[in-house]
Amino acid sequence: MGSANLETLRSEALRLSEPERAELAHDLMLSLDEPAEPDAADAWDREILRRLGQIDAGTATLIDREELRRRMRARIAPA
Repeated sequence: MGSANLETLRSEALRLSEPERAELAHDLMLSLDEPAEPDAADAWDREILRRLGQIDAGTATLIDREELRRRMRARIAPA
């Protein structure tokens, strides 16, 4: 399974320390993602701050974990 180069690389990678393997795994996962839109991080930061502001102001409708799970199951349940 896989080329000799892949097997060699895998063997080398598994000899790395746990933090080094985690960093490598993170970098590899990022390499599989589509290129991020240039303004995406800023847009998410603004959205997070907006939502935190709603929570602080008491205008957000919060739900507990069980309600979240119920809603998620309802969304993914076969029709």
